[in-house]
Amino acid sequence: MFNIVLHEPEKPDNTGNIGRTCVATGSSLHLIYPIGFRLTRSNIHHAGLDYWDRLKLFKHDNYTAFKEYFSSISRDEHCEPTLWFATTKAHKSYTDVRFKDGDYIMFGKESAGIPEEILRDDEEHCIRIPMIENERSLNLSNSVAIVLYEALRQNDFLNLMKKGELHRLKYKTHI
Repeated sequence: MFNIVLHEPEKPDNTGNIGRTCVATGSSLHLIYPIGFRLTRSNIHHAGLDYWDRLKLFKHDNYTAFKEYFSSISRDEHCEPTLWFATTKAHKSYTDVRFKDGDYIMFGKESAGIPEEILRDDEEHCIRIPMIENERSLNLSNSVAIVLYEALRQNDFLNLMKKGELHRLKYKTHI
């Protein structure tokens, strides 16, 4: 299971979309406060639909509280989670790293990203989504989906249903 971390998100629609993606992938969502909206059903319902009730949601008062939480996670020789930082300021692409089950992937607020003070402390774990020059960024919920599905792909989709089935044609016979 992967963990998506949103550092001070500002838009409820993005957070709702990301929550829905987390539910569909079995991932957890961590919100680092302050956030730019009230976390109410009406604020996230449109994007999160009825998925939000099944979301594994963790709330952290601030970045320091999140770091304390992350440091307290039980670790053993088989599970050493990495905290990745998705930022346009990174030198390496998200496809250049190896994600493993249990990792955390942090994304910053829509207007400013993750603060550089945080990024400077762990530059080796900073990753980016390639874009053309002079573009600021992609939509936050799109960015989460891109990176999360790469992490899942690298791990053979971690118990996700990989094959679908046509429903309407299931019982039709061919003449």
